[in-house]
Amino acid sequence: MPDVHHRTRTIDGLTVFYREAGSPELPTIVLLHGFPTSSHMYRNLIPVLAERYHVLAPDHIGFGRSATPAVGDFPYTFDALTDVNEKLLAELDVDRYAIFVQDYGAPIGWRLALRHPEQITAIVSQNGNAYTEGFVEGFWAGLFAYASDPADPAKEAAVRGALTVEKTRWQYENGVRDLSLIDPEAWAHAQHSLDRPGNDEIQLALFRDYASNPPLYPIVQEYFRTSQVPFLAVWGKNDQIFGPDGAKAFQRDLPEAEVHFVDSGHFALEDQLPTIAGYLHGFLGRVLERPTAGGNG
Repeated sequence: MPDVHHRTRTIDGLTVFYREAGSPELPTIVLLHGFPTSSHMYRNLIPVLAERYHVLAPDHIGFGRSATPAVGDFPYTFDALTDVNEKLLAELDVDRYAIFVQDYGAPIGWRLALRHPEQITAIVSQNGNAYTEGFVEGFWAGLFAYASDPADPAKEAAVRGALTVEKTRWQYENGVRDLSLIDPEAWAHAQHSLDRPGNDEIQLALFRDYASNPPLYPIVQEYFRTSQVPFLAVWGKNDQIFGPDGAKAFQRDLPEAEVHFVDSGHFALEDQLPTIAGYLHGFLGRVLERPTAGGNG
């Protein structure tokens, strides 16, 4: 099994931690994590993919083992998180790559694709949204209410609940049929990062900025239509955060997109790794060996 390396680079004075495996001579796939986790969510997937691909999985600023500057010292927006990832890839001389996105990783991945569409060879989304149909209203109503009126103490108090251990555990366990397959170290690892001093303000800033993502969706969808980028959606069908309609919607703009559902929830890699890895190997093995409509190989 390929070795997994744990590395850092300094980007704009900030330490960025990333996991790397596989030969750089192989096609590259960049794994972009969601909330409230880090590249740790890909710990089991990385060695599986690295047998055939060069794999990079960074921790976003404010997450995992990357730098966590105070809110006043870094603009915690999805544009800013994208800036750091873009500069990291340039620093590593990576200019052609596929992306695997989940949750927060999706709006970061979409921004990377919009900035450099010629660099993207394929996209995989595991419960990473690009359509309003994907939002499960019961989960998102409070966050969007807070983003529209962050000065309201009651609305802030409501979203602060998302930073608790109970809610973090729920994110990992919602929609999972066999909870014995969920390693409790996974949600405990994510919670440890959330509980660091000052991290609550970082996450609140990103909650406020999340409202910048849905207005970007029409532009992302236009990118899908014009590029016809090879696309795989593999979705935990029981997710109570991003529902299955979000996965089905990709085929509206990408008729050849592959859409597969697994019997799981938001963090489907935790209990459905073999199934998801099978879909990934089949998809990437096909699309990375042929040119795309935009000239990517």
